[in-house]
Amino acid sequence: MENRITINDIRSYAFHGCMAEEEKTGAFFRTDVEMETDFRQAAENDDISGTVNYAAVYGIVQAEMKIRSRLIENVAYRIFVSIKKTFPQIKHLRIRVAKLNPPMDGNVGSAAVEIND
Repeated sequence: MENRITINDIRSYAFHGCMAEEEKTGAFFRTDVEMETDFRQAAENDDISGTVNYAAVYGIVQAEMKIRSRLIENVAYRIFVSIKKTFPQIKHLRIRVAKLNPPMDGNVGSAAVEIND
């Protein structure tokens, strides 16, 4: 049985970016987390101890978003490592971090990076 937990559209306001202006004004970000794990025990027993607590995952994402980085690649990597350390039972993890309306010459909805194993 394949088990997957996803958290979509975690919204954050943070100050990531290479430009000096981004350090002052900040931007909106959106993070998606997809985790493959065996939560059969939790499903059978209705017990959170047998699964990944997605509220805790949300907290990890928000904590890492508060730490300023020049690159969203660094932010995504830190989120990935922190979740894997906290929940070693996760078999496969995918993190996607998107900066909404990035400062570019043009009309761009978002720029994103994705890390997975």
